[in-house]
Amino acid sequence: MLGMKSRRRDLSNLNKPQLFHTFSSNMLSTLKEGNEYDVDDTDVEYVPVKRRRLLESQRILQRKCKSSPALNDDEHGRPNIEAESKPSLLFKASQMNRGLPELSSAELIVQQEKEMIEHLSDRKALMSVRELAKGITYTEPLATGWKPPLPIRKMSTSECDSIRKQWHILVEGDDVAPPIKDFKDMRFPEPILKKLKAKGIVQPTPIQVQGLPVILSGRDMIGIAFTGSGKTLVFVLPLIMAALQEEMTMPIVPGEGPFCLVICPSRELARQTYEVIEEFLTPLKEYGYPEIRPLLCIGGVDMRSQLEVVKKGVHIVVATPGRLKDMLAKKKMNLDNCRFLTLDEADRLVDLGFEDDIREVFDHLKAQRQTLLFSATMLAKIQVLARSALVKPVTVNVGRAGAASLDVIQEVDYVKQEAKIVYLLECLQKTPPPALIFCENKSDVDDIHEYLLLKGVEAVAIHGGKDQQEREDAISLFKGKQKDVLVATDVASKGLDFPDIKHVINYDMPAEIENYIHRIGRTGRCGKTGLATTFINKNQSETTLLHLKHLLHEAKQRIPPVLVELNDPLEDVDAVTNASGVKGCAYCGGLGHRICECPKLDHQKNMAIANSRRDYFGSGGYRGEI
Repeated sequence: MLGMKSRRRDLSNLNKPQLFHTFSSNMLSTLKEGNEYDVDDTDVEYVPVKRRRLLESQRILQRKCKSSPALNDDEHGRPNIEAESKPSLLFKASQMNRGLPELSSAELIVQQEKEMIEHLSDRKALMSVRELAKGITYTEPLATGWKPPLPIRKMSTSECDSIRKQWHILVEGDDVAPPIKDFKDMRFPEPILKKLKAKGIVQPTPIQVQGLPVILSGRDMIGIAFTGSGKTLVFVLPLIMAALQEEMTMPIVPGEGPFCLVICPSRELARQTYEVIEEFLTPLKEYGYPEIRPLLCIGGVDMRSQLEVVKKGVHIVVATPGRLKDMLAKKKMNLDNCRFLTLDEADRLVDLGFEDDIREVFDHLKAQRQTLLFSATMLAKIQVLARSALVKPVTVNVGRAGAASLDVIQEVDYVKQEAKIVYLLECLQKTPPPALIFCENKSDVDDIHEYLLLKGVEAVAIHGGKDQQEREDAISLFKGKQKDVLVATDVASKGLDFPDIKHVINYDMPAEIENYIHRIGRTGRCGKTGLATTFINKNQSETTLLHLKHLLHEAKQRIPPVLVELNDPLEDVDAVTNASGVKGCAYCGGLGHRICECPKLDHQKNMAIANSRRDYFGSGGYRGEI
């Protein structure tokens, strides 16, 4: 007892950690000496949660698989985890594919591309924030009072398909309006019909045969046709009719409008579209129809003159994204009554980074609108994005999206970099003026312009570095045939309509094949033939030259020996995809690579990552790498 008391006194002098350590050491020494402690028989050994779960899963598996031998513990008494674990997804996939035929490498690439195209729809919908937040969706297109004549309405489906086949028109959509081969049957007013005849437009082009009835009936539309096919009239005439109907029903008061909106990627294209609209509004006013006021809303022009038109009340606005967004943000104009929206050269708007600007414009739209998208090279990247904003859209396609015009003779010459400017004069002598010369860089435009002036050639030049007045003066002089040659960057390649261009020269082969298609499309317009000459050398990448080779082959043009010698690694894949109708890259339209190797798609992904970094680290302040 005395010893126990002394031990207690010793333990009382220890703090709690020391006490626990002393107790555990004493217990360990006692166990080593072989001393036994009495254990109650009713005590149950503690089983860890993990072991209990494994035992329960073992019992379930044994009940499900009575015919199979029981799952035994391993040599250490633990449950056999490997035996009771689920098979992997890879194992399941291999089991499912055992009965399927083995796919070749080309077929595997095609299958992978289909999955990538489907994932393109994961991008944010082209809708306003209000519509996305409130879940507003429109299920039916806008109704209009337009109807074609009775004989056309009674046309059977087979008759409509026969006309489309004859005009090489491909249509996708439900309840598509019948094609109409005469402007008179489209029920345009007499002043518009006379103006069309005065301009030499007697019969509609294929895109107009099907596109005009679709838009006049109030349907959303994606229009794809080769350059120079008359796409501008397809949306200009219906928007004039829509504005005229609105003015006759309920006149627009001062400060109200617009009712129709057209967005273009460049100032030159916007001005050209505005001038086309004015051409048809003038005879309507002379015949006594209500006045329709258009507005050209572009940068580089004093905003005060534009605001004066808005104060009177405006019906139709043709704009570039920057100035339009500025006026909307300053509340100088609103889109409360806008019911007609057109994106001209829609793929170019997205490529130039205007997609977010367009979304901001969508935020100012207060109700459902009829949306139209047009381009010559609008591929899956835009069509998938557009379908999120369109209501039961109709796709009208004349020719392959991204194909070159068959009315253009394409010549490709291998010219060394130092000899290009000298060879340029020789090429200009192949055809009479006017001629267009395209360059990639602004500095090359200025150098060539100065060189041609020194050689006595009547030339003008435009690029993004010149002010608006210089650009407008150069284009007006060239269109008025006061100058023979126009030297330009790609600012003049999209949508601009120059009369009777005989020759287009690509001083530089563009890296993007879409720009090449739009460049050579400045000639060979409206059924006329033209010549396009392109300089190539070792500065171009092999992928770009493969694109060019495939385009020449598709248009049945002569392929130069330097392109014939190029090895095409995609011949086997193209042979497989020809049957499915997908050839080349489904994203950018290039024929020299597949979508899995598309440089533009990689660039878009990198831009998205960069934008997400800026959003995370602040509004544009962070520029480093993570």
